[in-house]
Amino acid sequence: MDRITATKTARLANECHQKFSLNDEVKQAIANTNREKFVPIGFKHNAYKMDALPMGSAQWISSPLTVAKMTQYLEPKGADRVLEVGCGSGYQAAVLSHLFRGVFTIERIESLMLEAKSRFRALKINNIHTRTDDGQNGWIQYAPYDRILFSASTKKVPQKLFDQLADGGILVAPMEVANKQIITSFKKTGTSIQATELEECDFVPVLDGVQK
Repeated sequence: MDRITATKTARLANECHQKFSLNDEVKQAIANTNREKFVPIGFKHNAYKMDALPMGSAQWISSPLTVAKMTQYLEPKGADRVLEVGCGSGYQAAVLSHLFRGVFTIERIESLMLEAKSRFRALKINNIHTRTDDGQNGWIQYAPYDRILFSASTKKVPQKLFDQLADGGILVAPMEVANKQIITSFKKTGTSIQATELEECDFVPVLDGVQK
């Protein structure tokens, strides 16, 4: 990352931190991720603003603040592997790559996954593993995961994802409750799952199946 970009990403991390207190590791992960590489060409000048931005296939790249919050809510410290449902632009996965040894990210829209993969390659991020699939199936091959993150809203977390969560693990998802969405943290202890509602949010919904 060149000096100008590093200055911009550091400023972005500070701005997120002012709005929502981040721990040092999460703040550093935001500062170390080149957001410009993940936004569509026409929006480069908006890359460091606090806004969500439109991208291909009627999807959105979440605002940096939302990404920072979701990352913080995962409580990454001491966790090794994370599964992300909904890769999108790849920005959230890139932030996670600074905090986890292995990032496993699933995207149902094939064109978005191909674009995200080329960004990871260009940025020489080697610890992100990608898959085109319906993320609601999880990725059984590499389970269990210490953390699971939904980057899209859902009415119900499928049981198979809780099954792929390690004992003591945390799953964070934007849950659709009545006519709003609430970021919710689920902690797994043995066979019991404890849910904690954190705050309201706005995500695109999880959809079924794969889009070629």
